[in-house]
Amino acid sequence: MGTAQPFRLDGQVALITGSSRGIGKAIAQQLARAGAKVVISSRKLDACEVVRDEIKAEGHEAIAVACNVGKREELEALVARTLDTWGRIDVLVANAAVNPHYGPLATISEDAWNKVLGSNLTATLHLANRVLPQMAERGKGSMIVLSSVSAFLGTGLLGAYAVSKAAEAQLARNLAVEWGRKGIRVNAIAPGVIETDFAKALWENPKARRMIENGNCIGRLGQPEDVAGLAVFLASDAASFITGQTLLVDGGSTIFTSFL
Repeated sequence: MGTAQPFRLDGQVALITGSSRGIGKAIAQQLARAGAKVVISSRKLDACEVVRDEIKAEGHEAIAVACNVGKREELEALVARTLDTWGRIDVLVANAAVNPHYGPLATISEDAWNKVLGSNLTATLHLANRVLPQMAERGKGSMIVLSSVSAFLGTGLLGAYAVSKAAEAQLARNLAVEWGRKGIRVNAIAPGVIETDFAKALWENPKARRMIENGNCIGRLGQPEDVAGLAVFLASDAASFITGQTLLVDGGSTIFTSFL
């Protein structure tokens, strides 16, 4: 692994989309605590600035850049601002996602379908194509894609989102193949139900929450920090021989059968 502190990220630059709250914010905080300079990004600049200031107050380096990942010109500006500020991107975390439709696929509009795939999948590819070449020039880098446990399950209410997240996991595998010989690792994290605003529709109802808690081995909802630790590991040299994988962070829900 070539380092006495394989879990550290000192001197590295990490760009995290969708990092003003929830899982993305937790990942940015933990990457900063591991030594990385971090870029906080989401659609609203003021929300990004709050997280930036919190991280800087802990003694770490951070900048805030507004970006709607569904707009290619804003993605390009995000990458350009990062490179102008710090000259490199060593860790890329594609976390931003949307889910404008909650219901069966039979009722989804074409606009909503295109928005889900555009923001969750196509934007991730555009971001990779902008960032990974400069990693390849140095012969090292790590990209982490946020997939979802829904990528492994059928669902009657989150179909478009699940399709996009399954495709993101496959995108990570393909990028791992294409860029591996350039020193770049690409992995996906598939969270289960995490207690964030984004997943509120899945857990805010007390009955639904109990069902989720009773449906995994650990017996609780996941927290953003449960995902962030894995992201630090995958970004670091400790994971130097791990690529093309999708790692579940679901409390064991996908292997748990409560009636046996």
